[in-house]
Amino acid sequence: MDFEKKAAPLAVVVMGVSGSGKSSVGERIATQNGMPFLEGDQLHPAGNVEKMAQGIPLADDDRLPWLDRIGEEIRTAQEASQGLVISCSALKRSYRDRLRQAAGGRLAFVFLEGSRDLLLSRMQARQGHFMPAALLDSQLQTLEPPTCEANVVTVAIDNALDDIVALACRGLSGMAIRGGDYRAG
Repeated sequence: MDFEKKAAPLAVVVMGVSGSGKSSVGERIATQNGMPFLEGDQLHPAGNVEKMAQGIPLADDDRLPWLDRIGEEIRTAQEASQGLVISCSALKRSYRDRLRQAAGGRLAFVFLEGSRDLLLSRMQARQGHFMPAALLDSQLQTLEPPTCEANVVTVAIDNALDDIVALACRGLSGMAIRGGDYRAG
């Protein structure tokens, strides 16, 4: 499953709404493929984190500087000929296109897809995260699923973590050869 060494994409964004498992899946994809992992939430400006912690949904004006920071990290890794796995909600197509532009088009997405009930139960169970479960519905309303977009692997989150990661890596590996989108699990 060593997709990094085959060809582009050299960067992978693990995307989805809060509670979908972006960090857990991203860390495992990175580890299995010898790539660094970057937690996209750590790149949020303090004002964004404060807003979300207060239950205030982010607007495009809040998200765009954050997306640009993520894009800079992707571009820096690619200029150094290094792979990178990064977590980012990437809820709208325009956000994903912004990241694609920053990456020069050499970018893949793993979309973690799940039901509202499953996402809500995960958000309510986690400890110490700034994003309250009350913001799930605003994220789901903002989400534009990446259906029919190139270089997207969609994986259902109602699988076990090891299975989600295996399906994502299989899709990414095949994508490096054939391009296009891939639905797994």
